[in-house]
Amino acid sequence: MRDDRTTPLRERMIEDMRIRGLKETTQKGHIRAVKNFAAFLGRPPDTATPDELRAYQLHMTDTDVSTASFNTRIVSLRLFFGVTCGREEMKRYMQFRRKPRKLPVVLSIKEIGDLLAAVPGPGLKYRAALGISYGAGLRASEVCHLKVADIDSDRMLIHVDEGKNGKDRKAMLSQKLLDLLRDYWLEARPEGWLFPGKPKINPLSPRQLNRAFTSAKHMAGINKPATLHTLRHSFATHLLEANTDMRVIQVLLGHSKLSTTARYTHVATKTIRNTVSPFDNLKQLQDHTLRRGLE
Repeated sequence: MRDDRTTPLRERMIEDMRIRGLKETTQKGHIRAVKNFAAFLGRPPDTATPDELRAYQLHMTDTDVSTASFNTRIVSLRLFFGVTCGREEMKRYMQFRRKPRKLPVVLSIKEIGDLLAAVPGPGLKYRAALGISYGAGLRASEVCHLKVADIDSDRMLIHVDEGKNGKDRKAMLSQKLLDLLRDYWLEARPEGWLFPGKPKINPLSPRQLNRAFTSAKHMAGINKPATLHTLRHSFATHLLEANTDMRVIQVLLGHSKLSTTARYTHVATKTIRNTVSPFDNLKQLQDHTLRRGLE
């Protein structure tokens, strides 16, 4: 990602990120965040003072920068000052913004079926890609970077290489999903990337997959504020409603913390509906006591 305009300071930060094994897309995000701070500052960012760092955070607040973007930029600046500049003390002047925890949107199984039936063509490429997103609970980037060799039909597994945080994991492969993938393979005969982009030496981009999802959602008449990531949320929620152990779901999703997986209990309406309230047990005890009294 080096070009003729790369300064020695930027080159050093790139080297620091390479040493830490950060992906190129992650590196570009960090560089972009530091460039944004430098544009606000009007001079090299390594010369910033604590007051100027504070002013930049106020500037982001006043210009309605989203909580996610705010925190992402802070992560980048912590890396820049703490590692590249060797100014660890600057971290004391950076604050993360607390993000309200919203319950994830979940589609019903019928809505999932309607959506997959409405996926645009030509061919089965996008239907197969979105089918994996729901059927295996994969993130968009994980779906797009699958290779043909990652589909292990002998062991009924999908190999996910370098998922979030660079972690490898195994995802489930159901028979129905395998049937869909086989139909797609017979139709398209992909080599290398399972879902090639244009040109074919590149994988399909998450943006292209998101466009296919949005188009299918509109065609299916789904009005919920669902995104491509909703398919992953729906996968987890439907497993939970089918009484799948939460720790199994944690492994399938690749969550490092069980608490992250546990949030799906808040949207698993079937599970909530079928859970016996302690009030019912109390009422049964009261009725039993009353009957004994009457006897």
